[in-house]
Amino acid sequence: MIDIQRTSPSAPTAIDDKATRKTSSNGTGKSAAKSGRSRSREFALQGLYQFLVGQNEAADIDMFTRDLSGFHKSDSVHYDALLYGCIEQREILDSLIEPLLDRKLNEISPIEHAVMWMGAYEFQHCIDVPWRVVLNEYIELAKSFGGTDGHKYVNGVLNGLAPKLRAREVESDRAKGKLRD
Repeated sequence: MIDIQRTSPSAPTAIDDKATRKTSSNGTGKSAAKSGRSRSREFALQGLYQFLVGQNEAADIDMFTRDLSGFHKSDSVHYDALLYGCIEQREILDSLIEPLLDRKLNEISPIEHAVMWMGAYEFQHCIDVPWRVVLNEYIELAKSFGGTDGHKYVNGVLNGLAPKLRAREVESDRAKGKLRD
């Protein structure tokens, strides 16, 4: 379930209460174990949601997001790349995603849309992150913030993009028997 927290009528933010309440076996919060990059993906997702739903400017979203609790623990360079990169390249990212959809892009939830933008962007521009890590990170984001089965949709789309955008890496995994055909 997604709650929309508004600081102003034009600044929606996606917040998932259940994601913040999960605890690990040692009793610490699950978020305590998150890497800076994982956190940056969450903040970028919130920013892209604001962009898609509220049609806010990137600079305004960025200023708002940097003031959110916990932002200091995120990888701000990765966050910047995702937020600004996805907004700047939204038409290119949509053109990569659309052929893999079974419906019109405007029928996709803004959370799943943003998650697919981010996954496609990382496949193209964050070569230091293995494709399987990119895939897993965005499936997990879709599980935490998206609709009930949104992660399955994200999985299908990003799995369809991976062989196109990370062909050498995917083929290497396939040759090593790490992938099913």
